Amino acid sequence: MIASAPALTPARVWWSAVRPATLAASVAPVLAGTAIAVHSGGPRLGAGLLALLVGIAMQLGVNFANDYSDHARGADGPRRVGPLRAASSGVVQPEAVRWAAIAAFGVAAIAGLLLSAITDWRLLLVGVACLLAGWLYTGGPRPYGYLGLGEVFVFVFFGLVATVGTVYVETLRLTPISILVGCAMGCLATAILVLNNLRDLDTDLAAGKLTLATRIGRRRTLNLLLALVCAAFALPIAIAAFNLASVTVVLVIVAIPIAAAAVRIAFATTSAPALVSALKRMAIAELAYALLLSLGLLL
Repeated sequence: MIASAPALTPARVWWSAVRPATLAASVAPVLAGTAIAVHSGGPRLGAGLLALLVGIAMQLGVNFANDYSDHARGADGPRRVGPLRAASSGVVQPEAVRWAAIAAFGVAAIAGLLLSAITDWRLLLVGVACLLAGWLYTGGPRPYGYLGLGEVFVFVFFGLVATVGTVYVETLRLTPISILVGCAMGCLATAILVLNNLRDLDTDLAAGKLTLATRIGRRRTLNLLLALVCAAFALPIAIAAFNLASVTVVLVIVAIPIAAAAVRIAFATTSAPALVSALKRMAIAELAYALLLSLGLLL
């Protein structure tokens, strides 16, 4: 007897819209940044918790906004593969997804305002830039996510800004190690997006959605994926070589097999389910990387 597919309930649709695997891109840099703050001699954990709330709310806002905008622009047609999209599911109203995005960005704005008030008011400018970048990623008249610039957005905001920003709000200092670790987290977060765009390459081309993958082709996108992962694992070696931290930061190499498995899948197949699995592995690799880096910094 063949088991029937699970029913599409609103709860299941909303959970899919959250895209749990991508939340690693918001949690990992805050975790790494807090470890750097501890290593530097005195974090402000309240500020760190607010930074975590900002990061998660921003990620949810981007996910919901992307879900809604792709539906509105016709990018989520019947040929699309990958996780269920809420706005196109027929179970949730598209306008509800749009309002969910606005609500998530609103939470990020309020948390960011509080964070600025207890640390540095100049951070308001950074917060405004983050909110505009998040909304205009796939929204607005000329979304830059449709111009092949999504990877730049992820590297900057879910790598550099998230990591360096966390260190700054907890220590009120900018340090070379925070910038290098921010680049490493940015590389892994970007690798998650690259895998997502590899999965959707054919359907994005058909829908006229010009991601970086559709612009440069599958082979070059695979090479970019490999370069991003290699750079992420090379940066702790540079950190240790320049005596910015103890050699124990190279503990991150323990996460190499997880990331390598994701890269190997991407090079071996174009199967959508396999690439979804690779994306989840890369998200796990980023979290493992942040945990191992934190352990290395604190030893």
